[in-house]
Amino acid sequence: MALASFFLVSSCKKKNDSKPAFTETKVSLTTHKLASFSAIKNSKYLVVFESGLGNDHTVWSSNAVASQISSITDILMYDRAGYGKSENGPGPRNIDRLRGELESLIDKFSNGRKVILIGHSLGGMIIRDYAIKNPVKTAALLFVDSSHEFYSHPTQAEEDAFYEASKNANGANFGGTLEAREFIEDLQYAGTLPSLPNVPVIVLTSMKVDASTSSSAKQIFYNAHELLKNGVTDFTHIATTNSGHFIMIDEPNLVVNNLKLLISKLP
Repeated sequence: MALASFFLVSSCKKKNDSKPAFTETKVSLTTHKLASFSAIKNSKYLVVFESGLGNDHTVWSSNAVASQISSITDILMYDRAGYGKSENGPGPRNIDRLRGELESLIDKFSNGRKVILIGHSLGGMIIRDYAIKNPVKTAALLFVDSSHEFYSHPTQAEEDAFYEASKNANGANFGGTLEAREFIEDLQYAGTLPSLPNVPVIVLTSMKVDASTSSSAKQIFYNAHELLKNGVTDFTHIATTNSGHFIMIDEPNLVVNNLKLLISKLP
């Protein structure tokens, strides 16, 4: 299977507009502005949503995932640089830079609170890096079919095809196009990361077999996600055959209920 093509196809799902209940704020970083969408009532924890490659924040407002969580705790969504309403940012658009920009955004909204991070696909690697670099700021983690270096080993030719397909579809300055250029390097970077901090972790893995993914490939993907439990005493791994890569769209209640479970585990 061409892994890079898999992530491109799966990340270009049709997106819906954000719900009007969320407050839009432009956050100024040193080099550019990011568009954030939040519901803040000063709850104990802040839930932060991180999208996959090719998706802006609206992937979380599809099927009311974000709005259901905002009814019980503060939430923050945003568009990474080059997506949606955010400005373009400096390169390279790799995990290290994306995590750094996420840190800046969280610092603007957390007010000293710990965060619960949820990340889909490439977003899973971003929140993983954040948690490792900021263990005292991290309360819990939910990975939704996260990318993982144990599973993905694209060749340079596959990354090139991935990049060109995104550029042809969305333009050279689209955030997903620039992130696609760093895909191999991101996987190599993730392979150097130590274990997650010892906080509650839930991992959701799609085991639904389709024309692009065999059952054996899915098992390798599941095994890759199992590696996230190293050093974590409260670890839950849930496999689903009812969803494809976009679990939050195919099974929104699975995501919502497990976010609620994470929140219930915290003091």
